Amino acid sequence: MRRYELDWLRVFVFSLLILYHTGMFFVPWGWHIKNNIIYEGLVWPMLFVNQWRLPILFVISGMGTYFSIRKRDSGGYALERLGRLGLPLVVGMLLVVPPQVYLERISTGAFRGSFFDFWPRHAFTGSYPDGNLSWHHLWFLPYLLFYSLVSIPLFQYLNRHPGSGLIRGLRRLTRKPPGFYWLIIPLWVWEALLMPRFPSTHAFWGDWYNLVHYLNLFLYGFLFMALKDHFWDLAARGRRLFLYGGLAATMMGGVLLTQADGVSWTSGWFAALRVFNLWSWILCLFGYATVYLKRPGKGLAYANEAVYPFYILHQTITVGIGFLIAGKDWGLGIKFLLMASGTFGICLMLYEGVIRRIHWLRPLMGLRRKPRRG
Repeated sequence: MRRYELDWLRVFVFSLLILYHTGMFFVPWGWHIKNNIIYEGLVWPMLFVNQWRLPILFVISGMGTYFSIRKRDSGGYALERLGRLGLPLVVGMLLVVPPQVYLERISTGAFRGSFFDFWPRHAFTGSYPDGNLSWHHLWFLPYLLFYSLVSIPLFQYLNRHPGSGLIRGLRRLTRKPPGFYWLIIPLWVWEALLMPRFPSTHAFWGDWYNLVHYLNLFLYGFLFMALKDHFWDLAARGRRLFLYGGLAATMMGGVLLTQADGVSWTSGWFAALRVFNLWSWILCLFGYATVYLKRPGKGLAYANEAVYPFYILHQTITVGIGFLIAGKDWGLGIKFLLMASGTFGICLMLYEGVIRRIHWLRPLMGLRRKPRRG
């Protein structure tokens, strides 16, 4: 049975990427192209979104895996994942990401010349940031591919044994909505022990905190689907509890971060507050989605297919627009609107006018081939 709330949430979270990466142009955090004026106040909404946008995406991916692996044997599932994730990753690293690196090198004076002087002669020399070969925003794909493949034995076992001790234990643990908060304990362990020692790099090798943290969330997504209606009913019943928990944790974190003496980001108790916060918002979003977004809506099927090509293409377009307007003496509102709407509009034109209509191009952007007519 299709869960339309998952489709809505997937479209919503991927759509946030355009706004989030547009925001990266204006805040003091490191990014590929930066505006001539930095806006400190924009950090707060960015921090709010950043705490749960990627975690919920990995949970949703685990949920989608529950449906995908049930339709195939292990070999067929592995091939499907290699095609849907591995092929777009290779195409993205060869064609989509190099313009971002080129514009960054031009903006810093590290390279001079046209793009075709840069690609392919220099685009694939060394690993970013010292070199130029990178997957940039596409790092989500190799992580998800790894999780999908390494989890096959466990997922196949759970499919064959829906009454396994793991599922029964999880059901007992979550008899009531507050029971889902027990699941933050492993997340807190990774946050407290791994995050301080292995800062986020998205380089896969050596990125141990992200690898373990997001794998945990991916597994949770699959297990929630294995609980069937038990999860969705409790998420709906507890949605206000999760909302209040998220609001309280967000406000507490904001107060602590603005104190004069500051707060240690790596302390164990602050790590507990962060995982409580992100988990509350994830459960809150699932709860409200299952109450209000259980039905298909106009344009949902179109948007649900379009988000993958949008994800692959969007940051290159955002960086390109940012490169053109970085030095302009315009206000935040005009630049933000221009970058966000321009990114969305160009992605839509490429998707509607080219990608979805060309049979052989669809798999390169992660889409299934449409059957040929006749």
